[in-house]
Amino acid sequence: MTTETTPLRGRICLVAGATRGAGRAIAVQLGTAGATVYVTGRTTREKVSEVGRATETIEETAELVTAAGGEGIAVPTDHLDPEQVRALVERIDREQGRLDVLVNDVWGGEHLITFGKKTWENDLAGGLRMLELGVRTHAITSHLAVPLLIRNPGGLVVEVTDGTAAYNSTHFRENLYYDLAKNAPIRMAFGLAQELAEYGGTAVVVTPGWLRSEQMLAGFGVTEENWRDATEKIPDFGVSESPVYVGRAVAALAADPDRHRWTGRSLSSAQLAGEYGFTDADGSRPDAWGFIVASETGKQDPEDYR
Repeated sequence: MTTETTPLRGRICLVAGATRGAGRAIAVQLGTAGATVYVTGRTTREKVSEVGRATETIEETAELVTAAGGEGIAVPTDHLDPEQVRALVERIDREQGRLDVLVNDVWGGEHLITFGKKTWENDLAGGLRMLELGVRTHAITSHLAVPLLIRNPGGLVVEVTDGTAAYNSTHFRENLYYDLAKNAPIRMAFGLAQELAEYGGTAVVVTPGWLRSEQMLAGFGVTEENWRDATEKIPDFGVSESPVYVGRAVAALAADPDRHRWTGRSLSSAQLAGEYGFTDADGSRPDAWGFIVASETGKQDPEDYR
């Protein structure tokens, strides 16, 4: 292995919410680049979170990171519990003495989303839970982890959300609680960018496009191997992307010595693919947000956006 193939060798990363989906892929791609990655979440081989999926665990994610060439370290953590997050950060400090990259990807609220209802018709408890999972967890984690990150200049914070700042600013995401949960990380990245500037730190928010997460694939009754079968019923699914795409996006950012030029900005996996030259797992470069916006003015062929 060379520094060209493992540019993150010696870097210490924390991916908060790395059980599955984007978080898992980000952790693995950071590992591919040689990083030591602490992966956290609530689903372990002994305990399943409220999401109810026992098929993906943080231990498995850590093993995938190590197999990819990095060092994966699984730490069961409920990011709604400040004391658990504090213990996590203290462990990283004790074992590594530094933190170079913080990825805030905690979510797990898909099972709470209902569309087609007004705010007052939605379940209040479910809506507030979405805000806890998608906003409060991120705030707690940044509050407790950033002091370690800024100990050395050049730290990177990546907020992960759904939707670009440009898209979300002009589109209601159909459920007010979901809308709030996915817009908050955009403002968090903007605010953290201002606060990290004097420490030489960078903060950005990154969104995948139409993500073929484990839950999405299960919902469509397909696998990553035969996902195109789902386009027979939903042609637009042809512009979807695997989690590898956003994982490579974050790894490219982390390895870029000039990444501060992005600070405070909202970025998509497709935008970063164009900048850094990487592709999705199948060699394509899907641009889901470009497709979605273009489709508002007329029918588009998803293949034109891959």
